[in-house]
Amino acid sequence: METRGASPPHHTVAAPARRPTPAPRRNATYYRVRKGDTLYSIAWRSNRDFRQLARWNGIRPPYVIYAGQLIRLKPFTTARARATTTRKAPAKPVRRPAPRTADRPKPRSRPRAAHARPARHPAKRGRLRWAWPARGSVVARFKAGDALHKGIKIAARQGSPVYAAEAGKVVYSGSGLIGYGRLIIIKHNDKYLSAYGHNRKLLVKQNQRVKRGQKIAEVGTANDGRALLHFEIRRDGKPVNPLALLPRHQM
Repeated sequence: METRGASPPHHTVAAPARRPTPAPRRNATYYRVRKGDTLYSIAWRSNRDFRQLARWNGIRPPYVIYAGQLIRLKPFTTARARATTTRKAPAKPVRRPAPRTADRPKPRSRPRAAHARPARHPAKRGRLRWAWPARGSVVARFKAGDALHKGIKIAARQGSPVYAAEAGKVVYSGSGLIGYGRLIIIKHNDKYLSAYGHNRKLLVKQNQRVKRGQKIAEVGTANDGRALLHFEIRRDGKPVNPLALLPRHQM
Protein backbone atom coordinates (compact mmCIF):
# COMPACT_ATOMS: atom_id res chain seq x y z
CA MET A 1 0.00 0.00 0.00
CA GLU A 2 1.45 3.33 -1.04
CA THR A 3 1.74 5.82 1.79
CA ARG A 4 3.86 8.43 0.06
CA GLY A 5 3.09 11.91 1.32
CA ALA A 6 0.91 10.67 4.17
CA SER A 7 0.10 13.35 6.70
CA PRO A 8 0.29 13.00 10.49
CA PRO A 9 -2.55 10.96 12.05
CA HIS A 10 -5.77 12.77 12.86
CA HIS A 11 -7.91 12.48 15.93
CA THR A 12 -10.66 9.91 15.72
CA VAL A 13 -13.98 11.33 14.63
CA ALA A 14 -16.91 9.66 16.36
CA ALA A 15 -19.76 8.87 14.00
CA PRO A 16 -22.99 10.65 14.88
CA ALA A 17 -25.27 8.59 17.11
CA ARG A 18 -28.43 8.65 15.05
CA ARG A 19 -30.51 6.30 13.02
CA PRO A 20 -29.32 5.86 9.43
CA THR A 21 -31.37 7.71 6.85
CA PRO A 22 -33.37 5.39 4.58
CA ALA A 23 -32.79 5.68 0.86
CA PRO A 24 -35.40 7.76 -0.99
CA ARG A 25 -38.25 5.82 -2.55
CA ARG A 26 -37.42 4.66 -6.05
CA ASN A 27 -39.88 7.04 -7.73
CA ALA A 28 -39.61 9.83 -5.17
CA THR A 29 -39.49 13.35 -6.58
CA TYR A 30 -38.30 15.12 -3.43
CA TYR A 31 -36.18 14.31 -0.39
CA ARG A 32 -36.27 16.28 2.86
CA VAL A 33 -32.79 16.98 4.22
CA ARG A 34 -31.95 15.58 7.65
CA LYS A 35 -29.22 16.62 10.05
CA GLY A 36 -25.86 15.27 8.89
CA ASP A 37 -26.85 15.01 5.20
CA THR A 38 -24.73 16.52 2.46
CA LEU A 39 -25.61 16.98 -1.19
CA TYR A 40 -23.06 14.25 -1.96
CA SER A 41 -24.58 11.73 0.45
CA ILE A 42 -28.07 12.40 -0.94
CA ALA A 43 -26.78 11.96 -4.48
CA TRP A 44 -24.98 8.77 -3.43
CA ARG A 45 -28.02 7.10 -1.88
CA SER A 46 -30.30 8.17 -4.78
CA ASN A 47 -27.79 7.05 -7.45
CA ARG A 48 -27.54 10.55 -8.91
CA ASP A 49 -24.69 12.79 -9.90
CA PHE A 50 -24.30 15.58 -7.33
CA ARG A 51 -24.09 18.08 -10.18
CA GLN A 52 -27.55 17.03 -11.37
CA LEU A 53 -29.05 17.63 -7.95
CA ALA A 54 -27.28 20.98 -7.70
CA ARG A 55 -28.61 22.03 -11.11
CA TRP A 56 -32.21 20.91 -10.47
CA ASN A 57 -32.25 22.73 -7.11
CA GLY A 58 -30.32 25.86 -8.00
CA ILE A 59 -27.57 25.05 -5.48
CA ARG A 60 -24.16 26.54 -6.19
CA PRO A 61 -20.74 25.52 -4.85
CA PRO A 62 -19.86 24.81 -2.09
CA TYR A 63 -23.30 23.07 -2.16
CA VAL A 64 -24.50 24.02 1.31
CA ILE A 65 -27.87 22.49 2.30
CA TYR A 66 -29.94 22.72 5.47
CA ALA A 67 -32.02 20.35 7.60
CA GLY A 68 -35.66 20.50 6.49
CA GLN A 69 -34.82 21.64 2.97
CA LEU A 70 -36.59 19.84 0.12
CA ILE A 71 -34.24 18.50 -2.54
CA ARG A 72 -35.62 17.67 -5.98
CA LEU A 73 -34.44 14.24 -7.13
CA LYS A 74 -35.81 14.42 -10.66
CA PRO A 75 -35.58 17.00 -13.46
CA PHE A 76 -38.55 19.20 -14.23
CA THR A 77 -41.11 17.82 -16.65
CA THR A 78 -40.66 18.54 -20.34
CA ALA A 79 -43.76 20.76 -20.45
CA ARG A 80 -42.54 22.88 -17.54
CA ALA A 81 -39.04 23.10 -18.97
CA ARG A 82 -40.50 24.16 -22.35
CA ALA A 83 -42.67 26.81 -20.72
CA THR A 84 -39.68 28.13 -18.77
CA THR A 85 -37.62 28.26 -21.93
CA THR A 86 -40.42 30.07 -23.78
CA ARG A 87 -40.77 32.69 -21.04
CA LYS A 88 -37.04 33.32 -21.00
CA ALA A 89 -36.52 33.31 -24.79
CA PRO A 90 -34.07 36.08 -25.65
CA ALA A 91 -35.05 38.85 -28.02
CA LYS A 92 -33.77 38.59 -31.60
CA PRO A 93 -30.47 40.44 -32.00
CA VAL A 94 -30.53 43.67 -34.01
CA ARG A 95 -28.31 43.46 -37.05
CA ARG A 96 -25.97 46.37 -37.50
CA PRO A 97 -23.99 47.10 -40.62
CA ALA A 98 -20.38 46.03 -40.43
CA PRO A 99 -17.94 48.96 -40.16
CA ARG A 100 -15.80 49.86 -43.15
CA THR A 101 -12.29 48.53 -43.27
CA ALA A 102 -10.84 51.91 -42.41
CA ASP A 103 -13.06 52.17 -39.31
CA ARG A 104 -12.26 48.75 -37.91
CA PRO A 105 -10.01 48.91 -34.83
CA LYS A 106 -6.80 46.92 -34.95
CA PRO A 107 -6.86 43.74 -32.85
CA ARG A 108 -4.89 43.99 -29.63
CA SER A 109 -2.27 41.41 -28.93
CA ARG A 110 -2.87 39.44 -25.74
CA PRO A 111 -0.14 39.78 -23.11
CA ARG A 112 1.50 36.51 -22.16
CA ALA A 113 0.77 35.22 -18.68
CA ALA A 114 3.81 35.34 -16.44
CA HIS A 115 2.93 32.12 -14.62
CA ALA A 116 0.39 29.40 -15.27
CA ARG A 117 -2.33 28.96 -12.67
CA PRO A 118 -1.77 26.01 -10.36
CA ALA A 119 -4.35 23.21 -10.37
CA ARG A 120 -7.16 23.82 -7.89
CA HIS A 121 -7.29 20.17 -6.91
CA PRO A 122 -4.50 17.58 -6.66
CA ALA A 123 -6.44 15.00 -8.68
CA LYS A 124 -6.96 17.43 -11.58
CA ARG A 125 -3.28 17.65 -12.46
CA GLY A 126 -3.47 14.52 -14.55
CA ARG A 127 -4.86 11.05 -14.77
CA LEU A 128 -6.03 9.57 -11.48
CA ARG A 129 -3.65 6.98 -10.05
CA TRP A 130 -5.76 4.69 -7.91
CA ALA A 131 -4.27 2.74 -5.01
CA TRP A 132 -5.77 -0.12 -3.00
CA PRO A 133 -7.77 1.18 -0.02
CA ALA A 134 -6.96 -1.84 2.19
CA ARG A 135 -4.83 -4.95 2.28
CA GLY A 136 -6.77 -8.16 1.98
CA SER A 137 -8.57 -10.49 -0.39
CA VAL A 138 -11.56 -9.50 -2.51
CA VAL A 139 -14.52 -11.57 -1.29
CA ALA A 140 -17.30 -9.85 -3.28
CA ARG A 141 -17.01 -8.32 -6.74
CA PHE A 142 -18.75 -5.58 -8.66
CA LYS A 143 -21.76 -6.54 -10.82
CA ALA A 144 -23.14 -3.96 -13.23
CA GLY A 145 -26.79 -3.16 -12.59
CA ASP A 146 -26.88 -5.12 -9.32
CA ALA A 147 -27.96 -2.93 -6.40
CA LEU A 148 -26.23 -5.29 -3.94
CA HIS A 149 -22.87 -5.29 -5.77
CA LYS A 150 -22.11 -1.64 -6.55
CA GLY A 151 -18.52 -2.08 -5.44
CA ILE A 152 -16.16 -4.64 -3.97
CA LYS A 153 -15.65 -6.07 -0.50
CA ILE A 154 -12.13 -6.57 0.82
CA ALA A 155 -11.71 -8.98 3.73
CA ALA A 156 -9.19 -7.54 6.17
CA ARG A 157 -8.22 -7.72 9.81
CA GLN A 158 -10.50 -5.67 12.04
CA GLY A 159 -8.82 -2.40 13.01
CA SER A 160 -6.36 -2.52 10.10
CA PRO A 161 -5.83 0.72 8.12
CA VAL A 162 -8.15 2.04 5.43
CA TYR A 163 -6.37 4.30 2.97
CA ALA A 164 -7.58 6.99 0.56
CA ALA A 165 -7.44 5.44 -2.90
CA GLU A 166 -6.61 8.84 -4.43
CA ALA A 167 -6.13 12.41 -3.31
CA GLY A 168 -9.24 14.49 -2.80
CA LYS A 169 -11.65 16.17 -0.44
CA VAL A 170 -13.81 14.39 2.15
CA VAL A 171 -17.42 15.28 1.31
CA TYR A 172 -19.06 12.91 3.80
CA SER A 173 -17.94 11.29 7.05
CA GLY A 174 -20.62 9.68 9.19
CA SER A 175 -23.08 6.82 9.58
CA GLY A 176 -26.23 8.20 8.05
CA LEU A 177 -26.60 5.88 5.04
CA ILE A 178 -28.27 2.51 5.57
CA GLY A 179 -26.15 -0.46 4.57
CA TYR A 180 -22.78 1.31 4.73
CA GLY A 181 -22.10 1.57 8.47
CA ARG A 182 -19.56 4.27 9.24
CA LEU A 183 -18.88 5.73 5.80
CA ILE A 184 -16.43 8.11 4.14
CA ILE A 185 -16.97 9.60 0.68
CA ILE A 186 -14.09 11.37 -1.08
CA LYS A 187 -14.45 13.66 -4.09
CA HIS A 188 -11.41 13.35 -6.36
CA ASN A 189 -12.55 15.65 -9.17
CA ASP A 190 -15.78 16.67 -10.86
CA LYS A 191 -16.29 13.15 -12.23
CA TYR A 192 -14.98 10.66 -9.68
CA LEU A 193 -15.92 9.90 -6.09
CA SER A 194 -14.97 6.93 -3.91
CA ALA A 195 -16.63 5.48 -0.82
CA TYR A 196 -15.32 3.43 2.11
CA GLY A 197 -17.91 1.63 4.22
CA HIS A 198 -18.17 -0.56 7.36
CA ASN A 199 -15.38 1.24 9.20
CA ARG A 200 -14.70 0.83 12.91
CA LYS A 201 -13.30 4.35 13.29
CA LEU A 202 -13.38 7.42 11.05
CA LEU A 203 -10.13 9.38 11.16
CA VAL A 204 -10.98 12.29 8.86
CA LYS A 205 -13.61 15.01 8.92
CA GLN A 206 -15.90 16.44 6.28
CA ASN A 207 -14.20 19.07 4.05
CA GLN A 208 -10.75 17.75 4.98
CA ARG A 209 -8.19 17.30 2.19
CA VAL A 210 -6.51 13.91 2.01
CA LYS A 211 -3.61 12.47 0.05
CA ARG A 212 -3.43 9.21 -1.81
CA GLY A 213 -2.35 6.49 0.62
CA GLN A 214 -3.30 8.51 3.71
CA LYS A 215 -4.93 6.54 6.52
CA ILE A 216 -8.52 7.69 6.78
CA ALA A 217 -10.25 4.97 8.83
CA GLU A 218 -9.98 1.55 10.46
CA VAL A 219 -11.60 -1.59 9.10
CA GLY A 220 -14.78 -2.59 10.92
CA THR A 221 -17.37 -5.31 10.50
CA ALA A 222 -20.32 -5.72 8.15
CA ASN A 223 -23.83 -6.63 9.26
CA ASP A 224 -22.96 -10.34 9.11
CA GLY A 225 -20.04 -9.87 11.51
CA ARG A 226 -17.27 -10.28 8.95
CA ALA A 227 -14.35 -7.86 9.13
CA LEU A 228 -14.17 -6.16 5.74
CA LEU A 229 -14.13 -2.90 3.81
CA HIS A 230 -16.85 -2.03 1.32
CA PHE A 231 -15.28 0.08 -1.46
CA GLU A 232 -17.01 1.86 -4.34
CA ILE A 233 -15.97 4.19 -7.15
CA ARG A 234 -18.52 6.28 -9.02
CA ARG A 235 -18.10 8.22 -12.25
CA ASP A 236 -20.68 10.92 -12.92
CA GLY A 237 -22.81 9.41 -10.16
CA LYS A 238 -22.81 5.88 -11.63
CA PRO A 239 -21.03 2.90 -10.01
CA VAL A 240 -18.05 1.56 -11.96
CA ASN A 241 -15.94 -1.55 -11.43
CA PRO A 242 -13.13 -0.67 -8.98
CA LEU A 243 -11.07 -3.65 -10.16
CA ALA A 244 -10.85 -2.09 -13.61
CA LEU A 245 -9.17 0.99 -12.10
CA LEU A 246 -7.11 -0.36 -9.21
CA PRO A 247 -3.59 -1.74 -9.78
CA ARG A 248 -3.47 -5.47 -10.43
CA HIS A 249 -1.37 -6.11 -7.35
CA GLN A 250 -1.69 -4.62 -3.88
CA MET A 251 1.35 -2.76 -2.57
